[in-house]
This record gives sequence, structure tokens and C-alpha cells, in this order.
Amino acid sequence: MGRGGRRRADPARRAAAALARPEPRRGRRGPRRRVRVAGHERRPPAQVVTRNRRVAEAALRPWTPVFAHGDLQVTHVFVDGDEVTGVLDWSEAGRGDALFDLATLTLGHAERLGDVVAGYGADVDLDVIRAWWSLRSLRAIRWLTAHGFDPRPEIAVLEGCDDTWS
Repeated sequence: MGRGGRRRADPARRAAAALARPEPRRGRRGPRRRVRVAGHERRPPAQVVTRNRRVAEAALRPWTPVFAHGDLQVTHVFVDGDEVTGVLDWSEAGRGDALFDLATLTLGHAERLGDVVAGYGADVDLDVIRAWWSLRSLRAIRWLTAHGFDPRPEIAVLEGCDDTWS
């Protein structure tokens, strides 16, 4: 059961409704400030959105449920040298897709993906990780723009798809 006694939908169902219900960004890069951004800078180019919608479809594949954190991001992980010493904020934990957690942890930090995958110790489908990046960024842009926040970090993630994933 999730908050308020409701059953939480699995990540594939949440992903299917992703573009209709945007998600706010939380804590990854510090607090967001409301900014005025010229209209053309607030939206990614149409071809970037179209490409990323196709990429995001990979997140809707069948997956084996695991116990997942649900909101695994750098600010929730404590390390001492090369050792993880703690993980905070298990409020979103439950049955989920392990690759969703890995994607959340590395969103906006593609340069760290190789290290995370190497430390994970299992086969990881990088296309699915990238699909979750696209899906989360597409969802966040709509919410950020509607609420007057700067969506440029999410747009950069989407544009990175065209540069590095072909």
C-alpha cells in the first residue's frame, strides 16, 4: 500500500501515464529557483521530444519486480571513500524496477553511469536506463514550465540523447 492506503501502480503503469501527469524534480541539484526564461529556451526542439518519446518506450518493457528505493538519488546516499555507509528516504520504497533506481541515481550524470553499472554487478540494459532518463525529463519539463521553474537541465538531458545515444 502506498500513501493514504492506496495501492501504488508499478513503474510500467506509471510510465504509461507519464506524459499526461508530469512529475516535479526533487533535490538532485539543489533547490530550484523560479526564473523567467525566453519562450524558445523553455521548450526542447520538437525533434528532440519526438526522439525521446521513442527512447522512453523502452521503459515500458516487462521487468521482474524487486525491492526498490523508488527515489534513489545522490543526496540520499552516504559514502565514506568507496564504501556506501547509508541510504536515506525510503518513503517511496516498494516493489519496483531495479533499473528505475539506477536511472534515477544517474539522471543528469551520464558520465557516472559506467561506474554505477560496474558496481551494480549484474547485466544492465543501458537502453532502459536511457529510457527512464528520457521519460523522467519529458515529464519534469511540463511541470517545471507550468510552475515557472527553469527546465533547462531537463532539456540538456534530452538533447544529450541525440548526441550520445545514436
